[in-house]
Order: sequence, then C-alpha cells, then structure tokens
Amino acid sequence: LSRGLGDVYKRQDTFSSASIMSSKDTIDESLYSRQLYVLGHDAMKQMSSSNVLIVGALGLGAEIAKNIALAGVKSVTLYDPKPVMMSDLSSQFFLRKEDVGKPGVTRASATASRLSELNSYVPIKVLDVPSLDTETLQSFKVVVMTHALLSEQLRVNDMTHGSGTHFLSADVRGLFGTVFADLGTNFTCKDTNGEPPMDGIVVSVTQDKEGLVTTIDEKRHGLQDGDFVTFSEVQGMTELNGIEPRRVTVKGPYTFTIGDTSSFGQYKGGGLFKQVKMPEFLNFKSLRESLAAPECIISDFAKMDRPIILHAAFEALSSFEEQHGRSPRPRSKEDARAVVEQAQAILQSRGQLPEGEEANKLATWLTTELAFQATGDLSPMVAFIGGFVAQEVLKACSGKFHPLLQHMYVDVL
Repeated sequence: LSRGLGDVYKRQDTFSSASIMSSKDTIDESLYSRQLYVLGHDAMKQMSSSNVLIVGALGLGAEIAKNIALAGVKSVTLYDPKPVMMSDLSSQFFLRKEDVGKPGVTRASATASRLSELNSYVPIKVLDVPSLDTETLQSFKVVVMTHALLSEQLRVNDMTHGSGTHFLSADVRGLFGTVFADLGTNFTCKDTNGEPPMDGIVVSVTQDKEGLVTTIDEKRHGLQDGDFVTFSEVQGMTELNGIEPRRVTVKGPYTFTIGDTSSFGQYKGGGLFKQVKMPEFLNFKSLRESLAAPECIISDFAKMDRPIILHAAFEALSSFEEQHGRSPRPRSKEDARAVVEQAQAILQSRGQLPEGEEANKLATWLTTELAFQATGDLSPMVAFIGGFVAQEVLKACSGKFHPLLQHMYVDVL
C-alpha cells in the first residue's frame, strides 16, 4: 500500500486539470494501480465517497492527512485553529518559518495549501468553527483526533459513537505512541485479511451428523475454523452443489467438517470446494466505556505487561495537562512525580496495580519517561503512528481488512 501511495505522489504532475474533471466519477486505474491491486475496486469506491476530518495539524496530524490524501478519499478536512509556533516545525513538514506568528494563518490553513498539491483528485478543506458539534461531525465518515486532551476526545467520541461516524484518536509523545479506534456498534468488515479465497479438489465426503470432507493430499486446504465453503461438480451427493455456505471445522491439513450431511445422497466422486468470504460484524466500545477495561492489541510480545501501564500513564498525562494548562516540563522530576502519582491512583482505583517490586518499578519508570518526553515530537515516531492510523482510516472507509480492536500503545525504550 505504501508503494501505491508513493506512485500517486510521484505521478501527480502528469495529470492535467481536464483529465481530473473527466475522471471525477471513476477511479483512475493508471494513478491508483498498485492500491487497486491491494484493496480492489469496491473498497476504492467506498473510499472515494468518504469525507475525513483530521483534528490537530501538528506533525502527527500532517502525516495522517498526507497519507489519506494520497490514498484517494473524497475529501480531507483539517481543523486546528491555533497559530503556527516555532516548535511546530520540528516534525510538521508542511509548515515553514514564515508561517510562524503570521496574522490570520493557522496550522490548518498553512497545511491545507501545501497538502492540496499532493493529489489534485482530493479536495483539502479547512474547517472554521468555534468547536466541534454533532451536526458538524455527522457530515464526515471518519473523524481522527490527534494530540487532544482526553476530555475533548471523550466529548467528541460521545457524539460520534453510534452515529455512523467512525472515530480514531492518536498521539505521539517522544518515544511513546497511542492509538484508539471506535468504529461503532455494528461495523461490517467485509474481508478480514484480503487474501484470495481458498479452493481445492474433494476426494470424499461422509454421510454423518458432522460430514467429513477429505481433499486431495497434494495440497493443504488452507482453511481455518470458522471459514465458510461451498461446493460444485460433486457427483452423488449433489445436494452440496451450490449449497449455502457451510461453516468449517478443521480436522487436519486435508480434512474438515461441514455440519450435517446425513440426509444427503451417497458421495460417488469428484467435486470442488471454494471458500466464501463472509462479512464479520464488530462491536466497538466507546472511549468512555473502554477506559476502565481497555482491549489492547499487543504491539511487542516482549512487552506484554506494558499496555495497561501506558493506558493509565497517558490518562494521567492528559489530566496533568488539563490541570496545569501545559505539558510536563522536559526532565522535570517534580512534574513527572505528579504524573506518576496520578497514574498509580488510576491503576489502584481499577484494581490494576502491578504486583511485585519489579512490576512497580517498571510502571514508575515508564510513566516517568512519558512525563519527561511529553513535549517531544519525533519524526520517526510520527511517521510510524501516522502510517498506522492512516491504514485504520482506510479500513474504516472501505470495510476491507480487520481494524484495530481498540487500543494500541507502543514505546521504543
């Protein structure tokens, strides 16, 4: 997918405004060729009808917006009414020194003019409202919040949850990153892995309460428990031909069961099976619901004990910033101590305090480092988290590939 985005970027100058207008309602296969190969036409059409709102135009917001614009959604809207500061230039590659302190220039407006040059097919807009409300949010398919206080994330997510608008939030602090996804109460994932359907040759099917299908032993069937299959060209047990998809229980590399076949005819020979991709329906908790008991993806199996610690640490960090109106000062032991105490109180209130001296030391160290690095904005971390979030946006728009459930925390310590 990243190569496909690169193709779009490199080839923008070859398309005239006339060709863009003529292709307004169709997908330009020469421009999006590699991306079409990965996602398919249906997913690309879903994306091309999706409006995306990016809240926050610091380095992470700019990275996400760049990736989404290159991917070919219907429109990208930026919302960040704050003026440009010199510190923003550390990782925000769309901003320039001359933007700093310029009257009437916001992070969003300065970013939009340069972002629009990357893909002429995707309009880049700037949202000019005092604050985000339900009516505004409902005009977007996906809302992405970056570098926002937890209280504001909760307020916005309370409006989007169950409304049909998908919600993502992300943040990068030094060597730490976090992502949260809420795609609603009944999100349809049309294809969880994007792989072509499995198929193979049948050599026998038993008449049984759990009919056992045996496939040719020259090729493993490649199915997994819970997959669905249908059949064709079966002789004798003709009821299988064109049957409604049957759920598979794998018994071996060349065998699987398909449920009751006892009332079917006697199998005589031949036949082909083919996997049928069935949609998966996913229920997401709101951010408010998931705070006390987060469902976290493990990003590093050598650090399986860290997500719950970082979950409380990021919450404590946001609480500190809301209380003091600023981030913890770099390497300030006083500020770090306040964040650590708040994180410990959160863990204790939820019965999640680490057990044992070593585990407590780890929790204290991680939270302290997060506080020390809270003002850090590193381009490599921004690129990693920004790329990940952009992929989640495309999943939310298209229903292709399994989305994040629901929190991810990373550190590179």
